[in-house]
Amino acid sequence: MTFDGFRYTCRIARRGRLDTQPVVILGGSSQDRNSWQRHEKWLTPLSSVITVDLPGYGTADFLPAKYGVDFLAAAVRHVVRELGIPRINLVAACYGGAIGVRFAQHYPHLLERMMLVGMTTVIPADYAVAMERWDGMIRRGETEPIARELADRFMSPPGTGHVRKKAAVARLVYQQIASQNPEQLRMSAEHNSRLMRHEWYRPEPTPDIPGLVVTGEHDTLTTPAMGRTMAACLPTARFMTIEETDHLAPVERIADFADLVARFCTDRPLENLPYASEPEVFGTSRPA
Repeated sequence: MTFDGFRYTCRIARRGRLDTQPVVILGGSSQDRNSWQRHEKWLTPLSSVITVDLPGYGTADFLPAKYGVDFLAAAVRHVVRELGIPRINLVAACYGGAIGVRFAQHYPHLLERMMLVGMTTVIPADYAVAMERWDGMIRRGETEPIARELADRFMSPPGTGHVRKKAAVARLVYQQIASQNPEQLRMSAEHNSRLMRHEWYRPEPTPDIPGLVVTGEHDTLTTPAMGRTMAACLPTARFMTIEETDHLAPVERIADFADLVARFCTDRPLENLPYASEPEVFGTSRPA
């Protein structure tokens, strides 16, 4: 597919049933359209699952940093229109969350439900400072040091609390970053520039649709407090934490995360789940 001159790729997994609207997943900047394959076996019995390498990410074309979140949200709209889908369930994690919220604000008629994972209204100040340093490291080809730093940043520090598969996930993050080829490094550097040049979150009207904001119980990058603030900005939202996880909850508890997505997208109860906190109700449309 091509949007505004930039080639991009999407993956569609389906089994034929349609218990809910198609699930579109927007992952973080270090994820691609294949990062969610292990979640599909729990989701495709309910509906099709669509993952995308948007321009600037994965195997898509390089995207100059002058193109920001508005452009990427419009690219998601292009995906939905090209596939002929009236409305979608949107699951958006980390940087995908920024794109997802902007998509909801600009194209509300295309949304049925929205789930945000590790999403905040602001980029943490220390992360923003570190990005400028990382940008220089990437451009100098210092992949191993930045891979170690990013792995440490995404994972909760020692003593925070028990995190499942922590060592294995940390190795995975490190290997993904350290093994980037020159073109991937170029795209990573441009992603950092994009983050620094454009608004992460803009307080525009958001549609009054079912919303769910989720963070890892021990997430120290996008903390539960930040998640609650995000949930409070949506008209109708619930907030939950996934137990024994940090910022990389979707990878640390794959089956449980997929179950939560499936429950949310089919309006099943979210209470009394063995892997998550009880839902907290937020939203700007709640009575005072």
